Amino acid sequence: MRTVAVVLAGGSGRRFGGDRPKQLHSLGGRSVLARCAETFGQAPGVDGVLVVTAAEVADEVRGQLAACPGLTAVIEGGTARTDSTRAAIAWLTARAADGTVSPDCKVLFHDAARPLVDQRIIADCIQGLDNWDAVGVVVPSADTIVELDGGAFGRVLARDSLARCQTPQGFRLPVISRAYELAAADPGFAARPATDDCGVVLRYLPTVRVGAVPGSERNLKITYAADLAVAETLLGLDD
Repeated sequence: MRTVAVVLAGGSGRRFGGDRPKQLHSLGGRSVLARCAETFGQAPGVDGVLVVTAAEVADEVRGQLAACPGLTAVIEGGTARTDSTRAAIAWLTARAADGTVSPDCKVLFHDAARPLVDQRIIADCIQGLDNWDAVGVVVPSADTIVELDGGAFGRVLARDSLARCQTPQGFRLPVISRAYELAAADPGFAARPATDDCGVVLRYLPTVRVGAVPGSERNLKITYAADLAVAETLLGLDD
């Protein structure tokens, strides 16, 4: 395999509420997670889909995704997002060793909480990795952003140089593997964990430039229950 999409679905979704992870909730007749996995499975440039989920729902997820195109495996992740990424890297590294995947394959990491990612974004990330060792999806900030100092405004940041991050985030396998290897060797990483995988690369491999891929406001992240209603509305506009 030359390109693998990793769907990270290990979160508990505490801010969403309820007793079920948000990625297992229904969206337009299919679970949020199933929509993500199927979108990547149908992408022309993706050779395989790896889903990382919590151990307690792994069997349920395997059942939900039994007919998902391109599904390679469902594996168990960890308590934090970075733990799930590490689990995916370990799985990919083992497959690179036995020749199942290319040692220099492209890897796209996507949050299962973004079920409306589109094929254009996926294709742009894959193409971007022809020119960059790492890429991230971003959308411009429409709001003025300020830096706070002791509860008061510090400085107003230049809006035209700011962007909001989305997923997928893509990497050449040796790059993301090395970044996480260095993170594991850093005793301070647990105290100041990165919130995404590009952040790990930027911290531990500062010479690696991360290319920016245009995202979409439609590629929203479902964090609260109200976000699921917004996603339902956006799906309805497609009908």
